[in-house]
Amino acid sequence: MKNLLLDLIYPPKCIFCRQVLAPGHEKLCPACAGKYTGMDLERTGKHFRRCVTPMRYDGAVREAVLRYKFQGRDCYAPELGRILAGAIREKLVYDLITWVPVSRERRRERGYDQAQLLAEAAAEALGETAEATLEKVRHNPAQSGMDGEKARRGNVKGVYRALDPERIKGKRVLLIDDIITTGATMDEAAGTLIAAGAAEVAAAALAQPVS
Repeated sequence: MKNLLLDLIYPPKCIFCRQVLAPGHEKLCPACAGKYTGMDLERTGKHFRRCVTPMRYDGAVREAVLRYKFQGRDCYAPELGRILAGAIREKLVYDLITWVPVSRERRRERGYDQAQLLAEAAAEALGETAEATLEKVRHNPAQSGMDGEKARRGNVKGVYRALDPERIKGKRVLLIDDIITTGATMDEAAGTLIAAGAAEVAAAALAQPVS
C-alpha cells in the first residue's frame, strides 16, 4: 500500500526519457530499452584484454549517467547494473568481479561510489557478488577536466593500490566502471591488478563515446 501511494504521488519515470512509466515498468520504458541498450561496443587496452559496453555515451544515456553520478540518483544502479550484466553475460569470462573505486573525498562529496553500486548491481543480476580489490590512494582532478589522452594518463598514474594481492593472484578479474573514454582510468586500474598478480583483466562499462 505504501508503494502504491508513493507511485501515485511520485510516479516512476524512465531513467532515460523521463516519461512516466506504465504499470509493470520500474525504471526503463520499452521504447528506450530498444533504442539505447544492447549495443555491441568493444575496445581493448594496454592492461585489459577487452572492454564491453552496451550503450553509446551521448544524448539521453549521457544525461542519465550524469544524473546517476552527480545528482544523487543512486536509485538508478539496479537497472543500470542489469543492462551492464547483459553485455557481460554474453561476452566475458571471469573469476572475480570488482570495480574502479573513487577517492574517499569523492565518495564523501557524492554520498556513494557509483562504480561500486554499478558493479554490485551487475554482479547480483549475474548471480555473483562484487568484491573490493582496489583503493584510490590519491584524490586527483576529474578526468573530464583533462585535455587529451596523455594528460588523462598522467592524471591517474599511481592513484590505485591493490587491497589484497593474495585474493586476486592468478584470477581472471572483471573490472567495472561507469564510463570509458580514452581508457586511461581503466588501464591504470587494470595495470595495478596485473602488477598485484591477477592473471588477466577484462572490463565492462555502461557506455563509451562513439565518433
